Amino acid sequence: MAFTPPPAFTTRPTLQGRFGMSASTHWLATGAAQAVLERGGNAFDAAVTGAFVLHVVEPHLNGPGGDLVALFATADDPTPVVLSGQGPAPAGATREHYLAEGLELVPGSGALAAAVPGAVDAWLLLLKDHGTWELADVLAFAIEYAEGGHPVLERVCATIRAVAPLFTEHWPTSAERWMPGGRIPEPGELITAPAYARVLRELIAAGADAASREERIEAARTEWATGTVAQAVAAFVRTPHRHSDGGDHAGVIAEADFAEYRAQYEDAVTLEFRGHIIAKAGAWGQGPALLATLAILDGFDDERLDPSTELGAHTVLEAQKLAYADRDAYFGDSRVPLETLLSAGYATERRALIGESASAEFRPGTVPGVEPFLPPLRTEYTPPSGIAGQGVGGGVGEPTVSRTGETRGDTCHIDVVDRWGNIVSATPSGGWLQSSPTVPELGFCLGTRLQMTWLEEGSPATLTPGKRPRTTLTPTLVLSDGVPVTALGSPGGDQQDQWQLLYLLRTIVGGYTPQQAIDAPALHTTSIAESFWPRTWVPAGAVVESRLGDEVIAGLEARGHRITRAGEWTLGRLSSVGRDAETGILSAAANARGMQGYAAGR
Repeated sequence: MAFTPPPAFTTRPTLQGRFGMSASTHWLATGAAQAVLERGGNAFDAAVTGAFVLHVVEPHLNGPGGDLVALFATADDPTPVVLSGQGPAPAGATREHYLAEGLELVPGSGALAAAVPGAVDAWLLLLKDHGTWELADVLAFAIEYAEGGHPVLERVCATIRAVAPLFTEHWPTSAERWMPGGRIPEPGELITAPAYARVLRELIAAGADAASREERIEAARTEWATGTVAQAVAAFVRTPHRHSDGGDHAGVIAEADFAEYRAQYEDAVTLEFRGHIIAKAGAWGQGPALLATLAILDGFDDERLDPSTELGAHTVLEAQKLAYADRDAYFGDSRVPLETLLSAGYATERRALIGESASAEFRPGTVPGVEPFLPPLRTEYTPPSGIAGQGVGGGVGEPTVSRTGETRGDTCHIDVVDRWGNIVSATPSGGWLQSSPTVPELGFCLGTRLQMTWLEEGSPATLTPGKRPRTTLTPTLVLSDGVPVTALGSPGGDQQDQWQLLYLLRTIVGGYTPQQAIDAPALHTTSIAESFWPRTWVPAGAVVESRLGDEVIAGLEARGHRITRAGEWTLGRLSSVGRDAETGILSAAANARGMQGYAAGR
């Protein structure tokens, strides 16, 4: 049986050229990144430029108070490098404090859910070490949109509308920021971000007297960590405000938490799959779960790797359940036994567990000498207060994509490759406008990444001051013959790597072009412990695009999968760029779902 042929129709072409390619979740960020390439900047200048634009134009999907994970390689060194812009838990974020607040889970919204913001410092570090442009030139694009205005997305307006009662009743600074005069903006209306523009101008001004480009950027990093932003945040969160449990709490983040944090580089974790090296960030994120899934699938014939067939979709879903059970049992910002979890022998053991029917069990594997953490598995959750918040996705400021794939506030992504061979894949997120109350002097709010930690003891991801939460942010680099050929990523919370898996299977095994792989019908499992508040799961649950076909879907249901049809075009928001090492031909593709993502290049 041959791999399902790619669809004859694609929403856009796979772009090809030799100069430079950019792709992101918003056309304005893509356009800004490409403009930098056109003016002589490299991929790192372009990615940082686009990222700060994303802060302004996709405030429901990311913000300066959020976080970032990136993978990149330079033209001089093809070795994939991880950029960790995932801040840790503040010093005051102890499980004892949260339990004393009457909490069973870290809230999904409010300042108690905030890790130390890491995205801005990470972008500045990348620009300093690998870019060529001055900070003022890079930030000029975001400042122009923030001061001069940009046409607001319909989805931004919808997000504000969904949380309007929360803003009006409990978060007055957010109401003032996003609903001036009590009016929700209309799609396409020009909106501005003057407070954030002032923050960016202060970063530039901090290095005005420095002697070199690098020193000017370093001065901006110091200003971010010790200046207006840190002071304003620390003062603001002391006032209790509504959280997703229905209670009012003060935050714990302090100026010292900002001052002590700096973004860092790390080695990537890699796995060989069908002649390609797949590179991911470490197990302080969920990235190695994708590698574990590939290791399990690598032992099957090609026909079982085709997500468009009943057998292939079933096999993919079952392999993911096994890999994600290990994610929840073993992953965190600590010593994780990846040498075992990604080994061929372990993958063989896990592969043998995949039967003909859908599993509804939580089945982590056995690692010698390591006790697996068994998370609380709830199919529904009511906070101890008994007050379930009203807001996006059924919780107060629920920050993630819904289980059916609908975007309800989520994440961004940007990929850039230049003519010299520099390549970067970055997933910035957090600090959604609905995450926590707006800090009025700054015009943005804090993120909520700590909700991915547990208040139970014994997990590698138990809330611990100074440790990073086990993030869902998970960009990808693919190498062939030791050279990066693809930068890839997607928003989507727990679904990010699940959707990227489909792309990898379809391009590497099925021979699809990037755009064909992005456009093809998507699916994912919900039979995992969700990373976002209220952290429920759906045993044997799976969500599929109806384009997968009635016959395939019926076959999956007959196997015991609890199927949710998510509509025709709702799952997956991938983008990618690539480079053929032999010809120098560059490529790019982006997702049409949601009508925001675009690729550009020449």
